[in-house]
Amino acid sequence: MKFGPVLDDKQLKRLKEHKYSCISSSVLEPLLQPWWNWVVQCLPLWLAPNLITITGLILNIMTSLVLVYYNPDGKEESPRWAALLCAAGIFIYQTLDAIDGKQARRTNSSSPLGELFDHGCDSLSTVFVALAACVTVGLGTHPWWMFFQCFTGFALFYCAHWQTYVSGTLRFGKIDVTEAQYGIIGLHLLTFIFGSNMWQQNLPLVGFGWNIVVVLSVFLAQSYTFFTEYLGCILSGGTGKNGSTIAETSVLSPAIPLGLVIVPAYIIACKSEEHIFEEHPSLYIIAFGLVIAKVTNRLVVAHMTRSEMDYLDSVLIGPALLFLNQYFNNFIQEYYVLWLCLMWAAIDLYHYCHRVCLEICKELNIELFRISAREAVPAGALSAALDLVASTNGRNVRHRRT
Repeated sequence: MKFGPVLDDKQLKRLKEHKYSCISSSVLEPLLQPWWNWVVQCLPLWLAPNLITITGLILNIMTSLVLVYYNPDGKEESPRWAALLCAAGIFIYQTLDAIDGKQARRTNSSSPLGELFDHGCDSLSTVFVALAACVTVGLGTHPWWMFFQCFTGFALFYCAHWQTYVSGTLRFGKIDVTEAQYGIIGLHLLTFIFGSNMWQQNLPLVGFGWNIVVVLSVFLAQSYTFFTEYLGCILSGGTGKNGSTIAETSVLSPAIPLGLVIVPAYIIACKSEEHIFEEHPSLYIIAFGLVIAKVTNRLVVAHMTRSEMDYLDSVLIGPALLFLNQYFNNFIQEYYVLWLCLMWAAIDLYHYCHRVCLEICKELNIELFRISAREAVPAGALSAALDLVASTNGRNVRHRRT
């Protein structure tokens, strides 16, 4: 854990020069723009965009944890009301996540910190949304499918920022984050209506349940996004010198930090004599999800500061403890080491995000959860700001605060 400054002067200078670039061909977003524009106009002008984002994230995590609490291994029947609550949490988070950038432009409080904060919250949300989706369809009865689905989702989110690090432009395909979120809302609503046992019912002829159908369908959508939007962009070369990344590093270099999380997660689960993943899948996924969230945040920072991304990270100490404990024949019960890994990952992630936000706020002379006086919208500009929000379409304002 690094206790000194996280960002040096060169990184802070490049961050101030950063310009948000995004291309989106989402199917749902044009349809949702009127709803988002109406919601943002209902918000008071003193409400800071980052406060909107963090509020949605907290609600999303809390509702997901309620569902996980009642069905921690994803094998039992989930309460219908918990599934409905989870659907509401994702809907609220998705809406607030979509309007934070609009509020920033509306209140003249745009800054590079907004984009970084938004993606940081998304990296955490991905962990709990993916886990809750697996729990609601009872995928714990097939734990390795659960492992596959969650870690594929984590990796895909990482790859979205990997290709951004290569090309300098964040790309969203026709079937992407918004479509995935509304698809998972649909799964929760079906659980609320028909009960979670419906997902265990086998289909005629094929011999497996509806939950496996969901996994395969999601995997096909993820594969489509990966091959059409990410892989080609990464392999075709970046915008740096000689086809390098924007930081002039190898376009394949981000694969190493990702591999240092996913490969140990798989090996530790396979080698566990106590079957730590099969017995405690939710705990395991949250622990490693926080690890990969930290790595993803560092990739976003590397992109926005056009700097090289270190391969090793202090958050990897948690998985290393699990690995070493297995190497020494489980000197400590794995369940307790897993909790230690989770707590370390949470503390390390919080420490990193806290330090980065404070350093950026100091450099830009802004506040994280308040709109400063110099950013406030003049009274005469209110009408123009509202017109701008109402007329703006596309994802270019969903995250853009620059």
